[in-house]
Amino acid sequence: MRVYVPLTLPGLAEAYKTGELGSGPSVAYAVTPGLREWYLSDDIEELEYAALSRAALASLRLLAADPGAARRRVVVAVDVADGAATADPDRGLDPAALGEVTVAGTMPLAKAAAVHVDAGDAEEDVAAAARALEAADGGDDDAQFVVDGAEDHELLWFATQEIANLVDGV
Repeated sequence: MRVYVPLTLPGLAEAYKTGELGSGPSVAYAVTPGLREWYLSDDIEELEYAALSRAALASLRLLAADPGAARRRVVVAVDVADGAATADPDRGLDPAALGEVTVAGTMPLAKAAAVHVDAGDAEEDVAAAARALEAADGGDDDAQFVVDGAEDHELLWFATQEIANLVDGV
């Protein structure tokens, strides 16, 4: 099963140093029954993109909590055993938890399929979105517009061999 793990660049640097993504249990995003129902598509690529987008939003939340991190969202796509990731059925249709899964154990970075990171030109919009996130969560439509502005930036795809270059100097 493919899961999408939200991180920051310092979090990716730590994973690169230790060879592991978190010590488990970890929150990630995947194609869950709730996400399938919400997205209304049978196309697995579209559903995986939706899960990636949910992880990108979670990465934005991590950035909002870490003002020292570079303002670039990071998502690592990792393959885990089918039973390793579970969705909470009680939160399955909660809009805040769509696609959310818990991965029980540690995830070796060697199992990563790819890394997705914002381009440098997204930093200004991502920074603004991180600052606006709390107000957007409170229902402020103007703040939500700012948060949506970060989503206008597509995350770039990087091979796992490029992680060293991504975290150089972090």
